[in-house]
Order: sequence, then structure tokens, then C-alpha cells
Amino acid sequence: YHPDKQEADVPAGEVEERVQRFIEIDQAWKILGNEETKKEYDLQRRADNLTEEWPLHDQVYLEEMSWNEDEQLYTLSCRCGGNYSVFKSETKAVSLVCCDTCSLVIEIL
Repeated sequence: YHPDKQEADVPAGEVEERVQRFIEIDQAWKILGNEETKKEYDLQRRADNLTEEWPLHDQVYLEEMSWNEDEQLYTLSCRCGGNYSVFKSETKAVSLVCCDTCSLVIEIL
């Protein structure tokens, strides 16, 4: 995602997405790479999770999930052995996905 590592033939819209992703990664590194800011971040996440209606296990990008072309389905393994699954047609409307086995939920970014 680094701007200096982009190929010349990447469409403009995709370049913009990649730059935005790089900025997000850079910001995350700046927060998580510093002991104090990481501690603050962890405390804030813990407080946010306590007020959530669902036990939010993780936040993931759709690109991190496995894609099944035949079923038009994105999946991600849960730590319990179950799966988080979302159909391609649902990806615009769905942001929280429940595990099919336990009570954990992921948020799709």
C-alpha cells in the first residue's frame, strides 16, 4: 500500500483507496508503536466493547476474508472453530457478522 511502491497502471480510484489504506496503517502504527498511546487505545477499546450490545471480537477488512467464487461468499474462521460468513450481495448493508457457532461478532470495515 505504500505510495512509493505503486505500479504505474493502477486505476486512479484504486490508487486513492490504496493511499487511504496506507494512511490508516500509518496511523495505526503510530498509535500501537508507542507504549503510552497503545495503552490509551487498549483502554478505550475495552470501554467501547463493554458498552456494545454484541461481544465484538475483531474489526476486519473484507479483503482479509476468504472469497468463495461459486457461492459468492466471504468467510473468516472464528477462534471457536466456526465461521463468520457474508454473501457478496449483503456486503454493502451488513457491518456486523455473527459467528455461526458462538456468540462472537466481527465488524467489517
